[in-house]
Amino acid sequence: MKLPRDMDAAELIKALARLGYKPVRQSGSHIRLQCDGPVHAITIPNHRLLRVGTLAAIITDVAAQQKMDRDALIRLLRA
Repeated sequence: MKLPRDMDAAELIKALARLGYKPVRQSGSHIRLQCDGPVHAITIPNHRLLRVGTLAAIITDVAAQQKMDRDALIRLLRA
């Protein structure tokens, strides 16, 4: 499935909150999210539009940690 080209940091943070990720700190323009299940932390740049490569890396990392298919995660993010 194709990555969304118009996703910003706020949308991504809101979508990842459905998976249990919560903001734990912010340093400059980067927000650190953490999931409690098996502890997993990711950093998201707080930019208006996320670059496709950055978004792809975040999605791949989260999908691997959550043990779910990358396409299923993309569908969840779009919902």
